[in-house]
Amino acid sequence: EGGAGGRREMEAAAPARSCWAPFPAWWGLLRGLLLAVLAAGSCHGNSVERKIYIPLNKTAPCVRLLNATHQIGCQSSISGDTGVIHVVEKEEDLQWVLADGPHPPYMVLLDGNLFTRSVMLQLKGTSRVSGLAVAVAKPSPPQGFSPGLQCPNDGFGVYSKDYGPQFAHCNRTLWNPLGSGLSYEDFAFPIFLLEDANETQVIKQCYQDHNVPRGGAGPQYPLCAMQLFSHMHAVTSTVTCMRRSSLQSTFSINPEVVCDPLLDYNVWSTLQPINSSGKVDPEKEVIMVATRIDSHSFFWNIAPGAESAVSSFVTHLAAAEALHKASDAHLLQRNVMFTFFQGETFDYIGSSRMVYDMEKEKFPLRLSNIHSFVELNQVALRNGSVLWMHTDPISRMNQTIEPQIKNLLDILSNSSRGANVTLQEAGYSQPLPPSSFQRFLRARSIPGVVLTDHRSAFHNRYYQSMYDTPEAIGVQYPQGLSPEETLEYVTDTAKALAEVATVVARALYQLAGGASDTSAIQADPHTVTRMLYGFLIKMNNSWFQSIIKPDLKGILGDVPQHYVAVSSPVNTTYLVQYVLANLTGSVVNLTKEECLNPEKSPSTEKELYDYSWVQGSLEPNSTSRVPFCVRSTVHLSKALSPAFELRQWGSTEYSTWTESRWKEIRARIFLVASKELEIITLVVGIVILLFSLLATYFINAKADVLFSSPRDPAGAVAY
Repeated sequence: EGGAGGRREMEAAAPARSCWAPFPAWWGLLRGLLLAVLAAGSCHGNSVERKIYIPLNKTAPCVRLLNATHQIGCQSSISGDTGVIHVVEKEEDLQWVLADGPHPPYMVLLDGNLFTRSVMLQLKGTSRVSGLAVAVAKPSPPQGFSPGLQCPNDGFGVYSKDYGPQFAHCNRTLWNPLGSGLSYEDFAFPIFLLEDANETQVIKQCYQDHNVPRGGAGPQYPLCAMQLFSHMHAVTSTVTCMRRSSLQSTFSINPEVVCDPLLDYNVWSTLQPINSSGKVDPEKEVIMVATRIDSHSFFWNIAPGAESAVSSFVTHLAAAEALHKASDAHLLQRNVMFTFFQGETFDYIGSSRMVYDMEKEKFPLRLSNIHSFVELNQVALRNGSVLWMHTDPISRMNQTIEPQIKNLLDILSNSSRGANVTLQEAGYSQPLPPSSFQRFLRARSIPGVVLTDHRSAFHNRYYQSMYDTPEAIGVQYPQGLSPEETLEYVTDTAKALAEVATVVARALYQLAGGASDTSAIQADPHTVTRMLYGFLIKMNNSWFQSIIKPDLKGILGDVPQHYVAVSSPVNTTYLVQYVLANLTGSVVNLTKEECLNPEKSPSTEKELYDYSWVQGSLEPNSTSRVPFCVRSTVHLSKALSPAFELRQWGSTEYSTWTESRWKEIRARIFLVASKELEIITLVVGIVILLFSLLATYFINAKADVLFSSPRDPAGAVAY
C-alpha cells in the first residue's frame, strides 16, 4: 500500500508528458519563431505579390453583350489570360506577333491609331495572341474612328419590308459610313483600354528592358508579361442566358444570375402640370420634344458621347428652360412634353418602352394625345449655320399628315429668322435618320421632324467611340483657368447650341398656340456652357453639387460617361433629372419634412408635381450648404425593353440586349521565367518536398530514441 502511494505521489509531482517536454529551451524558442513567421505571413501575405506584380489600375475592359441571336464583345479564360508583351506601333510590328516571335502567346500593346477592323481581324484569326491592351491615340485619329454599325439600330426603326422598303437597311442613305462594326464582333480573348498614359509608359519601359529583339535574335528570359482577367458568365445569346438565370431563380436557393437586361429610366416633364398617375383627357393635345441621353463605345462604361448624345440633350434642356420662362407659358393651348430617352443606342430601349406603355395605357399620355413630334439629334457640328429638318417621306404621302408636317416645317423655319441658324429641309427622297421618332411612327402616323447637323451621312467621325469627346465638338477653354472659372466660361460651342435651343423654344411656343412676339424667348449660353462642362468635363462641380439631393452626392464622378448599363438610374439619368428640375421648376417655401413628404400637405398637389430637397450652394467662407425645396413636373419612367416584361427574349420587335455578369476585372504585368527554368524549379521543389516528407517520417519513427532524456541518477537513488 505504501509503495503504491509513493508511485502515485511521484506521478503527481512529475510534469505531464508532452512532445515539447524533452527539449523545453531551444524547441520552445523555435516554436515561438515559427508562430511569429506564420503570423507575419497571414498579415503580410500579399507583400510577395506586390513585389512580383505591377497592377494596372486605370483600365477599361471590353465586356460581353448579348441579344436575341448573338454574343458580342470579349472575355478571358476563367483564370485570366497571360502572354509576353509586344508593342505594336506600326503595321510591320504585327509580323513578330503573327509569325516570327519565338515566345507566343503574345499580349499586344496596340497603338490607338492601329485599332482598326483590318488589324483586329488579323489578331482575331490567330492563336498566337492571348489578349490586347489598347493605348489611347492622342490626338484622336484624324481619319475618324467609329466601332459602331454603318446602319445603327437596323431592323428596329420604322423602315421594313412593309413600310418604306426602299429605305430599309439604309439602302438609300448610309448614315455612319465610317462604322467598322468592331463593337459588334465577338473576340475570344480579353481587350483592355489603357486610360492612363503613365501606366502605358510603364508597360513600354518593361518591354524595352526585357522584350525588345536584339541583333535579329529573340529576347532572352526573363520576359515582361501581362495578365488580363475578364471572364464572362453569359454565353451564346440573351435567350440562353435569360433562360439559365430564370431556371436558377426558380429552383435554386442561391441563384446565380449570368446576365442582366440593359435598363434605366427615361426622364420626362411637361410645360403645364399633368396628373402623373392618371390619364390626360383624349382631346388634350401635346407637343412632344425628344432626345437620347445615352452613348456607347467599344469599352465598358467609356461613352463620352459629346456629339452623339450630349450636344442634343443639352440643347433640349436649354430650350425647356427658355420656354418655361415665357410669361404666358401656362396659358398655351397645347401642352409641351420634354422627353429624354435612355438606351436608344441599343435598338431604342427607352422610346420603344414609352410607346409600349402608351399603347397599354400605363402612361399618362396616349399616342392619340401627341399633336406633333420634334426630335433633337446630333446638332453640334453644323456646316456654317445650317440645321437640317428630316421628315418621313412615307408619312408625307398621307394627305391628312402632309399639311401638318408642312405647318411644322414652316414654323421651325420662321423661328430661325434673326438667329444664326438656317433651317433647311433634307428633301422628300431622304428617309429619317436613326431616331426615337421612328419607334413612334411604327405605332401611329404622327407629324414629326428630326433636327440634325447633317443632311445625309453623319458629320460625327467618332460616332459611338471613345473619341467622341469635348474636343470633337470644339469645346475649348483658355489655359490657366480654375475649375470654377472653367465652369462659367462661355465657349463658342455653348453659344452655337444656345442659338439652336432658342430656335427650338420659339418654334415650340408657336406650335403650342402662342401668339405673342417670340423675340423674348432666348436660351441662355451661360446655362449651356455649365451643362457642357458638367456632362463632358467634370460632373463633380459646384453647380451639380448644389442641385442634387444630399444622398446622391456620390454619383458625381470626375469623368462623365453615358453608357446605359444594368444598374439604374445611372449618373446621367439622375443629373438630367435634377438639371431639368432646376431649370424648369421653382423654389417653394417648404421645410425639409414637408418637401420629403408632400402628401402630408394638401396644398402641395402631389399628383401634379414632384418635390426634391436639394443640397444648395455653399455659404460664403463656409463648408455648410443652404438646402432648399424644388417643385417641378419632372418624372421618371422605366426604360426596360418590353421584351423582358413579356419574357420574349428572342423578340425581333423589341430590343433584347443584355450584359454578361463577371467576377473580376483586373490587369497586371510581371516578369516571367523560361519554361525550362519553371520546370526545373518545379522539379527541385518536388524533390525537396519528398525529402522533407521522408525525413519527417524517419524522425517521427525514431522519436523515442532521438528525443528521450537520460535517467537522473539522483532521482534513482532517492527512489
